[in-house]
Amino acid sequence: MDKVTLPSFQEKKKRGEKITMLTAYDLPFARLIDEAGVDAVLVGDSLGMVALGYPTTVPVTMEEMIHHAKAVRRGVSRALLVGDMPFMSFNLSVKETVRNASRFLKEAGCDAVKVEGGQGSLDSLEAVQAILDAGIPVLGHLGLTPQTAGKTGGFRVQAKTAPAARKLLAAAEELESSGCFGIVLECVPSQVADLITRSVSIPTIGIGAGNRCDGQVLVTHDLLNLSGPFHPKFARAFARLDAAALKAVKGFRKAVEERSFPSREESYEMPPDEWERLRRSA
Repeated sequence: MDKVTLPSFQEKKKRGEKITMLTAYDLPFARLIDEAGVDAVLVGDSLGMVALGYPTTVPVTMEEMIHHAKAVRRGVSRALLVGDMPFMSFNLSVKETVRNASRFLKEAGCDAVKVEGGQGSLDSLEAVQAILDAGIPVLGHLGLTPQTAGKTGGFRVQAKTAPAARKLLAAAEELESSGCFGIVLECVPSQVADLITRSVSIPTIGIGAGNRCDGQVLVTHDLLNLSGPFHPKFARAFARLDAAALKAVKGFRKAVEERSFPSREESYEMPPDEWERLRRSA
């Protein structure tokens, strides 16, 4: 399969072909996702909740994001790689915003960055524009933006009223005008996502936004049922690796306690003559 590029996204939208995106935070999952033919890999700030045990995405640092993005890069050779700008990495100054965004490309080898916000947030729009002006491709993110969920009413569906939907559409059009190559739409009614998808020329990637977007993104750990007890409505588990992993770990513990692991076939032994020499000299 050919290397996925930014124009590939646009071409897929024009042809009516769906775009696929999944998250990865380490080499093994990155390699599997890339091999499976998924179009894009997102090193999301969901890293904080999924892999680092934080209660929200807010505590995730740039250093943590870069560290994990480097690992993911080593497993991705074909998919488009996008790094997620964490909380307060694009909120302080233009200089700091561009410096942080550039680190994803220079240090981690990402192809683009994702920036949350834009709806009614002048700071976010300015950040997006500054990054784009520096020549760094940007994937926008509208609707539920976890980094600022407290300002938008918590982790709940956004744009459920006509005024709110019009505001979201305007924000999407602003991101398109600024030069974003695509927009993630999170937790918005499917009708609103459809309206935005038909109104902008750049691809929309949905997560909890129905099936009318140009593509879909999921947290891989949700897809594999590895995220714990919380299951968002939109997160379908395509496999139950949690059950398989738990069974394997219990099997290991039992085999060790019963002394059936490791077996003779799983152990190393000295050559008989060397063992005999050692036994006699002991």
